[in-house]
Amino acid sequence: MNFLWYIIIGIVSGFVAGKLMRGGGFGIIVNLIVGIIGGVLGGWLFGLLGITAGGIIGSLITSVVGAIVLLWLVGLLSRATGH
Repeated sequence: MNFLWYIIIGIVSGFVAGKLMRGGGFGIIVNLIVGIIGGVLGGWLFGLLGITAGGIIGSLITSVVGAIVLLWLVGLLSRATGH
């Protein structure tokens, strides 16, 4: 059941980050990938800052923050390379 929650949180956080960063989602598969990578990145960043977030809402917030940072970094890299 936990795996199902990871997928749902990944999709939702990728969608929310896509809406916040560029005004639209990316599609369910890319939202899932962005959300999952964002969850790992957000967990790492929150760990560095000493912030702990528990439960489904905490996981969602962590994933959204990580996904936003991920999209911001991808945007920086794509502008730097001219794509």
